[in-house]
Amino acid sequence: MRRPLKVVLAAAAVPLVAAAVLVAARPAAAATLTQITNFGTNPSSLKMYVYKPANVAAKPPILVAVHYCTGTASAFASGMASEFVSGADKYGYIVVFPEATRSGSCFDVYTSQALTRNGGSDPVGIKSMVDYAIQNYNGDASRVFVTGASSGAMMTNVLAGVYPDVFAAGAAFMGVPFGCFATTGGATWNSTCSGGQMIKTAQEWGNLVRAAYPGYSGSYPRMQLWHGTADTTLNYNNFGEEIKQWTNVHGLSQTPTSTDTPQSSWTRTRYGSSQTTAAVEGISVSGVGHSLPTSGMAAYALAFFGLTGGTTSASPSTPSSSPASVSPSASASSVPPASSAPPTSSAPGTCKVTYTTNAWNTGLTASITIANTGTAAVNGWSLGFTLPSGQTITSGWNATYAPTSGAVTAKNVSYNGTISVSGSVSIGFQATHTGNSGKPTAFTLNGTSCTVG
Repeated sequence: MRRPLKVVLAAAAVPLVAAAVLVAARPAAAATLTQITNFGTNPSSLKMYVYKPANVAAKPPILVAVHYCTGTASAFASGMASEFVSGADKYGYIVVFPEATRSGSCFDVYTSQALTRNGGSDPVGIKSMVDYAIQNYNGDASRVFVTGASSGAMMTNVLAGVYPDVFAAGAAFMGVPFGCFATTGGATWNSTCSGGQMIKTAQEWGNLVRAAYPGYSGSYPRMQLWHGTADTTLNYNNFGEEIKQWTNVHGLSQTPTSTDTPQSSWTRTRYGSSQTTAAVEGISVSGVGHSLPTSGMAAYALAFFGLTGGTTSASPSTPSSSPASVSPSASASSVPPASSAPPTSSAPGTCKVTYTTNAWNTGLTASITIANTGTAAVNGWSLGFTLPSGQTITSGWNATYAPTSGAVTAKNVSYNGTISVSGSVSIGFQATHTGNSGKPTAFTLNGTSCTVG
């Protein structure tokens, strides 16, 4: 029986916003979690639970699965992480579920102790859980992985930064970069970060990771990053900032090695390699809010970890032959020049545009979905619209924008010039405003008026 997993919002001053989701829980796996006590150094009094499958491997990999704010180990195991539990039954790995015990049940990703190797707080306790699992279940220390949602995704990035010698790879669903949530004065919520307003260079983000473990010269975990374009709890801009951070840590360009579409609403970019186990992989999910992972996503994470013995059963589409950057928070100067787009001639057809914004004091982000509702594919596109007075585009993704204010034309880039019948593309930008954060009232695609959704 399917039942809803509700995560309740608390007052704005409490960091429960990271769990502002309402998702349908998948049928609970036949999971029996065992609580482990006295597992080692545990400065923040976390609880430890373990799922050991009946067919556990002789030397099993260890997967740490970190819940969202207001969550528990059991709720995560039977809901959003249930497919990681069923994966353990199939592939024989051990799943460790940390459980936060502080008010709000969020994990500490904001104090200097948490952001420093062996500095104290939650990461130290989770590291102790890993050590316990390796020692008591004959775990494979070279195959330790971490995943999490929301607060747990933030902790996934933190653990990859403070313990790069412990974790081989991480998969963060709806997170923020390492160090983005850092606060002072005891605050546990960082609105600048959550709102997608903390924009840094790739080098600056990478330096935050490297400063967590000074003098470390070894390899860092491979990272898989997931985010919904309609996320209003942890703004979608954080997805691009995460990509900037981890490509820099791995010494890679922000230009993808490959781009493909594993599912109809997903855009996957890989960096450093086009293989399943690339150093960095980003998956943007169009139109989805703060509700990841959803059904089927765990399989892609497990394949990325190398726990499935191969790729997922779903066959991805052919990668783009012309890789291009899709970092949603690239600087204005990094937006691809208009000359990089193919010719904008297209077959006639109708279109529908969905336009959503997330505004703050003097800035906003806009997410735009262009749907082809006609009877012929669109091959090369230009979307025309007029920004409200006072709005100026400062950066953009998945399109070129010119001019930056007034009557704007957004043109496709090299990898998304074709919109198939019933297909769509997602683009967006960040802008400043002088008080009017409204939306354009009309759009044209290659000169044809579009329906506004």
